[in-house]
Amino acid sequence: MKRRLLLFAGILLLVALAGCSTTDPITSESEGIWNHFFVYPMSWLITTVANLLNGSYGLSIIIVTILIRLALLPLTLKQQKSMRAMQVIRPEMEAIQKKYKEKGSKDPKVQQEMQKELLGLYQKHGVNPMAGCLPLFIQLPILMAFYFAIMRTEEIRYHTFLWFDLGQPDYILPFVAGITTYFQFKMTMSHQQQMQKTNPSDSDNPVANMMQMQMKVMLYVMPVMIIIAGLSLPSALSLYWVIGNIFMIIQTYFIVVKAPPLEVEQTKQKSSKPNKA
Repeated sequence: MKRRLLLFAGILLLVALAGCSTTDPITSESEGIWNHFFVYPMSWLITTVANLLNGSYGLSIIIVTILIRLALLPLTLKQQKSMRAMQVIRPEMEAIQKKYKEKGSKDPKVQQEMQKELLGLYQKHGVNPMAGCLPLFIQLPILMAFYFAIMRTEEIRYHTFLWFDLGQPDYILPFVAGITTYFQFKMTMSHQQQMQKTNPSDSDNPVANMMQMQMKVMLYVMPVMIIIAGLSLPSALSLYWVIGNIFMIIQTYFIVVKAPPLEVEQTKQKSSKPNKA
């Protein structure tokens, strides 16, 4: 999950900065696969919903953001299930890796034997180590297309919502977006720290410690970058970030924070193993 969050944070930041120079209006005549099949359908959806709401593009952004997040929820659930399954079998994985490390892990034959045994472990427990990454690569194009649709839908620029002009920067929403980004990262980090306690070996793992430090840096860097970007970009994007963050905070609470402790799943796994006579 740490690598997933770092990848998401980096792409989100890249998108935010790239958005500063992406101002060409999106239409049905826009050329290119990305514009025609990804960005324009999102722009059409925003406009259609806005028309149903008496031209309120602010409400449309809120509703479409929630709808997209709900549509992506099954992928998130699958991703979380896969990552927890990997954590459950992690002690067995580490035991296998330790066994072959003692045999000489640089030997290609030893490496092949280790991979074969790990594959058998995955098949035994019905775990796909790549399943946790696949949903991410499906979600990102959709979220990025929605981001650019907000940025490039010309009608949004000329509408207001609540106290702000959707086409102009706002000086309140970016700070709300930054604060909600912080809490979202904080919740995920707290869960990671709890999971680390179930794997004491992580405390002596330099790679795990380095990743933990990177997450702590991102905890403060990402909200600041969101605020800086929000102060220079149309407030419609800040509104999108705020609603998306609030949804993710609620989602993280119910799917991650309230999930059964990892020790319970490990205990169930052990108890399900047949006793050897």
